[in-house]
Amino acid sequence: MNAAGTARENGMTVDAVPSVQVRDVVKEFHLDDGQRLVALDGMSLEIPAESFVALIGPSGCGKSTVLRMIASLDTPTSGSVTVNGNPPAALAANHRLGVAFQDHALLPWLDVRRNIELPYRVSGMPVDAERVSQLIALVGLTGLERARPKQLSGGLRQRVAIARSLVLRPEVLLLDEPFGALDAVTRRHMNYEMQRIWAEEKLTTLLVTHSVDEALFLADRVLVMSARPGHVIQSLDVPFERPRTVETMRSELFHRLQDELTAALDSRAEP
Repeated sequence: MNAAGTARENGMTVDAVPSVQVRDVVKEFHLDDGQRLVALDGMSLEIPAESFVALIGPSGCGKSTVLRMIASLDTPTSGSVTVNGNPPAALAANHRLGVAFQDHALLPWLDVRRNIELPYRVSGMPVDAERVSQLIALVGLTGLERARPKQLSGGLRQRVAIARSLVLRPEVLLLDEPFGALDAVTRRHMNYEMQRIWAEEKLTTLLVTHSVDEALFLADRVLVMSARPGHVIQSLDVPFERPRTVETMRSELFHRLQDELTAALDSRAEP
């Protein structure tokens, strides 16, 4: 192992400290009418190891497309996307990527525990019952292990989805508007819970969100994207110490940064 802590696992280079890099990515889609849609052009970002980066931008700018490429669910037309210097597919094949979407995608016929266990079964790995119990406690679902999704509120269903995304101990966590469908009060509560969960797991994390205050509250760094074709046009290192509290969100600095990021979004949105 060299000074950077590089090893080999199942044919994949594994750094002791993971990092995500998106470099000069162009993403084109060909529409049914034959037109070419350029979703991303010159898109670049880096997520340092064990850091939390939030990506915000106007609707249709390609935020979720970036996340899908890091998740190995899509590929760039040109440019590169790597995790630890490897294609994302290598990390996905080793079950080292965790993903949670706005649609929790829980199986309605399975209870909380079995939904969280599902990645073990899909990957052919033995279920680690202790790990599942640990995550049930971590996300605040103790006592609800046998509840089915229809018996849970939206916030509780998202807790199950987050626990499921963490169960295989991923190196990278990808969150695509995970709280976007929740009411404002529940969403704020889930932001506090997500901060607590992230502090426990300390994963390299990318959050795609439309919420400026959510990005400021959760992230170490906030990246602002332009309108389509999307690329990063502003980067803000968030200055607040952790853990962040309700007083953080009430501070003059928080509101000033919120106004600055909102103005950047407004100036870059399509008319």
